[in-house]
Amino acid sequence: MSDPRSAEASGRFDVRVSADSHFAWIRTRLAVENTMLAYLRTSVSLIGFGFAIVQFLHNAQAIPNAGAPRFPEAPLYLGLALIFCGIVVAIIALVDFRRTVKYLWSGGYAAIAGMTAEGHKTPLYAVGAVLILIGLFAFFAVLLRFQ
Repeated sequence: MSDPRSAEASGRFDVRVSADSHFAWIRTRLAVENTMLAYLRTSVSLIGFGFAIVQFLHNAQAIPNAGAPRFPEAPLYLGLALIFCGIVVAIIALVDFRRTVKYLWSGGYAAIAGMTAEGHKTPLYAVGAVLILIGLFAFFAVLLRFQ
């Protein structure tokens, strides 16, 4: 058993370089990527649902014999709010993912990673950035079309 005072002096945890700690690091890294993908799925759902609400309810107002809506601008505001929330979720996900991956490559954890110093490149940054751009496009497309 290691001395708890030496773990406090060297960092937050006592890191042992072994096969089990290496595979635990890999599982943790994959769990972080899985969490990032869940964030991005949520973001896509919010953006898509917001866009669909605006389109559906706008077209539903054009149905003949339909009564005049009580709040005709409500679908626009709801859709823009959902699209905006989707963009914010994607930004938060990217920031959190970057911070967590940076932490996994810091200090003694880099030794148990078992890869090069620059680490494994992941396409999640590009996917997140593209999703943010799509969300911004959807937001401004809806905003400018109905203004």
